Amino acid sequence: MDKIFLNQLSFYGYHGVYPEETKLGQHFIVDLVLELDLRHAARHDDLQASIDYGDVHERVKTIVEGKPYKLVEAVAERISAELLQAYDQLQTCTVKVIKPNPPIAGHYDSVAVELTRSRHA
Repeated sequence: MDKIFLNQLSFYGYHGVYPEETKLGQHFIVDLVLELDLRHAARHDDLQASIDYGDVHERVKTIVEGKPYKLVEAVAERISAELLQAYDQLQTCTVKVIKPNPPIAGHYDSVAVELTRSRHA
């Protein structure tokens, strides 16, 4: 299966378990791997047979910068559901939501969750 990668999409959202996260907000980064057959798009230089990256960005932005969720797992699930519903040609999507500055004890570069959802699962 062919893949489209959208890396390091950057947003500001209000997701988290702790009150300060939902009040102050924080930076989130999203990585996507979209799996679909790109043969027709490539052969015919046809955007309609592919997926518009700008449209994907706007859909993800609406989710990450929209309704707060407690868990990044819920954010990732919502993104995958939206993308699979929006694009009939999309077969599988992998969504990674990264929280660069988690408000938890210890030293972290980031924490993240990654999930893969398929049209056939």
